[in-house]
Amino acid sequence: MIKFFKYLFQSFFVYSFFIIGRIIGLNLSRKFFSYFFSKIAPFLKSRKIIEDNIHNFSKNISTENKEKIISNMWENYGMTFIEYIFLNSFRNNNSHINIEGKENLIEIINNNKPAVFISGHFANYELMSMEMTKMNIKLATIYRPLNNYFLNPFMEYLRKKYICKNQIKKGINGVREAIEYIKKNHCIALMIDQRVSEGERIDLFNKPALTTTLPAQLAIKYKLPVIPVFIKRLNDNKFKIKFLEEINYSNYKNTVEMSKRLNEVLEEMIVDNPYQWIWTHNRWK
Repeated sequence: MIKFFKYLFQSFFVYSFFIIGRIIGLNLSRKFFSYFFSKIAPFLKSRKIIEDNIHNFSKNISTENKEKIISNMWENYGMTFIEYIFLNSFRNNNSHINIEGKENLIEIINNNKPAVFISGHFANYELMSMEMTKMNIKLATIYRPLNNYFLNPFMEYLRKKYICKNQIKKGINGVREAIEYIKKNHCIALMIDQRVSEGERIDLFNKPALTTTLPAQLAIKYKLPVIPVFIKRLNDNKFKIKFLEEINYSNYKNTVEMSKRLNEVLEEMIVDNPYQWIWTHNRWK
């Protein structure tokens, strides 16, 4: 019963914020919610987890840079939050996106070839899958449902309507579903930076972290290329998406070895853009 009222309370505020966002528009909403999140969110999330994560990232980081990372993360979090209610605008517009590395997608697009796309929670991470589907890449995305059952149906609706219609719920059944999509020549997209309850302990910034081996399992079993994707929010609130060179499954002896390489790619992304990564996940638990 406590959880019911907690989720109801949360959803009331979220839906109210979404209504406010639609009323005042995208540009003003970004400014308001980036400021709002930077001031309010630190009281709602554990600062210790964030600081521990940043310490794992860099043990010699200055206090000034650490505070800058935390502040910028919350500001980006606030902008990403309110951008959900404007996904229709992003879907029908291309002026907000600069895409690099399209040459790494030629074989996939021209030959309708399946692949595994991996990334992390940077900037507005939802836009990566959206842009892939806008390029007519047959795609299915693996996602983790929200715990709040008042909010999750609406978020699933937004994702299916504007981002990617093929949404796979994380879990055992989701793995089976992903395999079925691969057999139908669909690509699979998933994030590899969240804490998982199962997986292999593989180093991330020289400290073992439970890591999903699913991308490597799919790649090795079905002989698929793995393509890392990276997104960055630019100063004018436009975005740069970069498709990196494929990681070839045949270069690795097993899933753990390949997963280690994927963690290294994630490390490179975080080093490149620590200010827009979500540091709140208890990644090294």
